[in-house]
Amino acid sequence: MSRTTERQALVIGASRGLGLTLAEELTRRDWQVVATTRQSGGDLQEKADASNGRLRVESLEMTSDEQLAALRERLDGTKLDLLFVNAAIDRGNLPITEVSTETFAEVMITNALRPLRTLEALRDLVVPGGTVAVMSSRQGSISLNTRPGFEAYKASKAALNQLMRSYSTRYAEDGHTKLLIHPGHNQTPLGGSGAPLTAAESMPAVVDVLEAQAGAPGLQFLDLYGEIVPW
Repeated sequence: MSRTTERQALVIGASRGLGLTLAEELTRRDWQVVATTRQSGGDLQEKADASNGRLRVESLEMTSDEQLAALRERLDGTKLDLLFVNAAIDRGNLPITEVSTETFAEVMITNALRPLRTLEALRDLVVPGGTVAVMSSRQGSISLNTRPGFEAYKASKAALNQLMRSYSTRYAEDGHTKLLIHPGHNQTPLGGSGAPLTAAESMPAVVDVLEAQAGAPGLQFLDLYGEIVPW
């Protein structure tokens, strides 16, 4: 990104699945990586223990303002080339008529509100020319919403994209590359076991995009191959 040596990344939401594999891939490419998890131990800590100091684990419950502020304080002085926020929940393939108000609020808060709150809290750690990125989904594309299903999830990702558009407009002059990333249909708890991609296949491609887009102006909504996803 802005520096050619000792690139540093912060991956929010890396305890499993795409976030874990993203952190691992960045580490493999000689990035210094800080990765967050809600609970200590697990696969992320095992990866960190085997990383020769290139991967460090921090605790964060992203829905907690107090924990987010504490993380920002612990990272004071860190200079990030990449801030990547990965967070999403899915509460079932239901029509909106069957989604409770509580469930809808939970999905919208976790998938749309909190990622942007996290960017706001941590963006000042990103160096000029660095990148802020959020894991989105083509399911948040309004123009591609031509098949039924997962209505609350789709709404939350569309809201995420819109909030990221507002963020990019507000900080148009900050010198940061801004990306929404669609990682493809992956075999995760969200994507299901029948998905065509694994995280081990998709995350190297996503990192390729992150590295290729470093320094690009404005906000882009891209897939794992660097192709534009329509809004």
